Amino acid sequence: MVMVQMCVGGLIGARFFVRWRHFILSALRGRLMHYQNILFDLDGTLTDPREGITRSVQFALSRLGIDEPELQALEHFIGPPLLQCFMQTYAMDEARGWQAVNFYRERFADVGLYENQVFAGISELLHMLEAQQRTLYIATSKPTVFASKIAEHFGFSRHFKVIYGSELDGTRTNKVELIAHLLACEGIAPERSLMIGDRKHDLIGGQRNGLDVAAVGYGFGSREELEAQAPNYHFESVMQLHQAFAG
Repeated sequence: MVMVQMCVGGLIGARFFVRWRHFILSALRGRLMHYQNILFDLDGTLTDPREGITRSVQFALSRLGIDEPELQALEHFIGPPLLQCFMQTYAMDEARGWQAVNFYRERFADVGLYENQVFAGISELLHMLEAQQRTLYIATSKPTVFASKIAEHFGFSRHFKVIYGSELDGTRTNKVELIAHLLACEGIAPERSLMIGDRKHDLIGGQRNGLDVAAVGYGFGSREELEAQAPNYHFESVMQLHQAFAG
């Protein structure tokens, strides 16, 4: 009898979950239809670069005599500018910080670049947005040379008009400057544009340039970090994001 009650309870719970998910997705449907220009962050928004970035940071630290055995402890490097992260986390001056960045790139350029994977559902999302004739951009603090290789290797570069990243000398690693540069180069109106990202830097960059911003909760920023920036939208999954763009 107890087993039957548990099974019935589980069935009711499962049905409730399905109905609740359907309700949420229905409520989201079409919320982002009015945006023409869509700016995507790369790391943590389009792809999961966890392994490549953390292992490359670990390699750089080892070259500087710093032992960091726990890769999970290095996940905060995903998203923000690398130089800033090395300097703040390990109390490095700028010269030593650049040493760390260069050691990082030594591994990342050959190996870490490809220790990456596209989030499930992103390919379908990009295909839909392209079919809707929206204009798509990547806006990442990662150097353009690396971002372009990643987009090409994983087969989604064709969906984007331009990929905007930083320079190897550190120029435009700041998202505010990067997005301002993108808007100026493309001549697009902020009021018809949306920035999508998983870290506060993405949201701040968009907001200070007059864009609406959408936070995604499946990346590497905590809910507290994202909510502190009061984004216009918050989506917990690629599925929710897809639904919000669906007509």
